[in-house]
Amino acid sequence: MINIAASSISDVKAGSLDLRRSGEIARRSRLVLRLAALMELAGEAYASLMTDEMGKTIRGSRAEIAKSAATARYFAGAAPGMLASETIPSHGGAFRIRYEPLGTVLGVMPWNFPFWQVLRFAIPALLAGNRVVVKHSSRVPRCAAALDELFREAGFSEDLISVESGPHHLVAKHIQNDHVRAVVFTGGRAAGSEVATLAGRHIKKVVLELGGSDAFIVLPSADLDRAVTEGVRSRIHCNGQACTAAKRFIVHESIASAFTSRFVSAMASLRAGDPFDDRTDLGPLAGEDVAVRLEAQVAASIDAGARLLTGGHRLGGTLYAPTVLAGMPFDAPAAQEETFGPVAAILRAKDVDEAVAIANATPFGLGASIWTADATEAERCIEELETGQVFVNGIVSSDPRVPFGGVKGSGYGRELGIHGIRELTNIKCVWIAD
Repeated sequence: MINIAASSISDVKAGSLDLRRSGEIARRSRLVLRLAALMELAGEAYASLMTDEMGKTIRGSRAEIAKSAATARYFAGAAPGMLASETIPSHGGAFRIRYEPLGTVLGVMPWNFPFWQVLRFAIPALLAGNRVVVKHSSRVPRCAAALDELFREAGFSEDLISVESGPHHLVAKHIQNDHVRAVVFTGGRAAGSEVATLAGRHIKKVVLELGGSDAFIVLPSADLDRAVTEGVRSRIHCNGQACTAAKRFIVHESIASAFTSRFVSAMASLRAGDPFDDRTDLGPLAGEDVAVRLEAQVAASIDAGARLLTGGHRLGGTLYAPTVLAGMPFDAPAAQEETFGPVAAILRAKDVDEAVAIANATPFGLGASIWTADATEAERCIEELETGQVFVNGIVSSDPRVPFGGVKGSGYGRELGIHGIRELTNIKCVWIAD
């Protein structure tokens, strides 16, 4: 378990300021590049560990390791420029904007992307000069141990980063530590609210990513075949346990029947089973509690009036059949909540206005996907959707080059890109007279 002991506090504080020394960012960049190389060398072992521990398909696990390594390489090269001081001319002098370390950054991480979630915040935080403490999910203790060992092998000392899993009560202890200056949290809304409340009480900066019920809007001019293929791919990403997965398919009524029949057929034809089989499209859910919650959401949606078009049951253990619901009221669980599993809700809209209204009518605002060949339609949706990201004719995904995060109940603050790395710095303004 993570322990920021009293005897190590001064070391933690001093370590967080190393970036101010000449050459420190270059040193950390070299360590990050070594970490990327080591990850690629042991990629198959890490992928197998992930699949064994939380059920992700082996193809998905391999992709996660590749993306994590690519992200490390990207920030190792880009961070120096992102953190460089900026000068703004001023009458009688000039302003200089500096990006300095905050100190120790606590990361409270989920289980669904055991490597990627940690590395997407930890690498920028380290390159910004901070010390990092990771409280990983207790559901993936072996992945947490593997990550900690990976950082050691790459050359990062325990004074710079530690990664361990443990019970939730450790989070409060670390937030209350004076030398923890910021918290990056990914998880559910209830837990995120508790973290934000405690951090606010102790005046700590917080970046929250609290999930989503992403809309996938299909308008009459869309390429239906592509929309169906990509919609299914998005919905079953990480066995349906991804915050950015499309969950609510809002389809214009003129094409709703055609889209629905193709979508249901595609979902029903997915190969579900052994996550270690390269041919498997859909593996088991991460635990019995995840499956029970999903079953309750599906049952409540059907009780509210939803029609079950395919699936709606387990195939054995925590393996849940690809499921499609339609015809439900807008306040049904599948039309409002985040469904963590392969369950898609199809909702009809009479026009663009109604499609956007339905998309915005949830507590969440993480991402949205629009499918149309009409540029004017696309721009209207881009402007009016209440989300952190909008993808046109593509599925929502994160990319190390651009900011990632949400609004409303999906959280606040940004990870990734120049905005994400600067979130974890003290943006210091200096004025120097001529």
